[in-house]
Amino acid sequence: MTTHDAHHTSGHDHGPAVRHEHGYALRDDESVWDARYSELDRVWSGEPNLALTVEAATLAPGRALDVGCGEGADAVWLATRGWEVTALDPSGVALARARAAAESVRVSVRWVHAGLAEADLPVGGFDLVSVFYPALDLETGPVGRLASLVAPGGTLLFVHHAEVDRERALEHGFDPDLLLSPEGMAAGLGDGWSVTGPEKRPRSVSGGAGAHHHDDLVVRAVRTTDT
Repeated sequence: MTTHDAHHTSGHDHGPAVRHEHGYALRDDESVWDARYSELDRVWSGEPNLALTVEAATLAPGRALDVGCGEGADAVWLATRGWEVTALDPSGVALARARAAAESVRVSVRWVHAGLAEADLPVGGFDLVSVFYPALDLETGPVGRLASLVAPGGTLLFVHHAEVDRERALEHGFDPDLLLSPEGMAAGLGDGWSVTGPEKRPRSVSGGAGAHHHDDLVVRAVRTTDT
């Protein structure tokens, strides 16, 4: 992972494979992601996402989950700053690169080879759940799943691109109308959460597949109760 572009080839999390009746399939099958990552020696920039560095700077290090970690830049960045990091992705190719990135700076990350829906993760187990540029199918109930992973007092950080070209997305196997959006994330949490956003912010990235996106939509939600 680094700077992801879910509607080109998301480096962030993907639920179980689903084919919808309109003919577009969410490209979250492991073989599809492995093939995409194998096209290039590195897909993303190798830098942590800007919104993560800004938001995490205000948090005390604890237990973090990087959902859809891709090539590992966010997970490694968190680990170097004292977080106990779990990072998951359905692509074995991406995870191999992520492991190498962690080893190169001698930090420890728990790597999980799975998508969000099927991953074995502890309920309420994380002080930070970070979700960048995801392709999460609404049919899998991603809001409830993500919310369940956040500890009381913990933070859920959900970031997506502010401008999405739907036709381009469809060409790459994604229908944005069927995926969890920042607006849907913010509206779906309900009571027991203090929610900020979606807030439009400029993003900065030196390169990689998502470099053509210039703005993020950032949702930050803090769990205020344990229910």
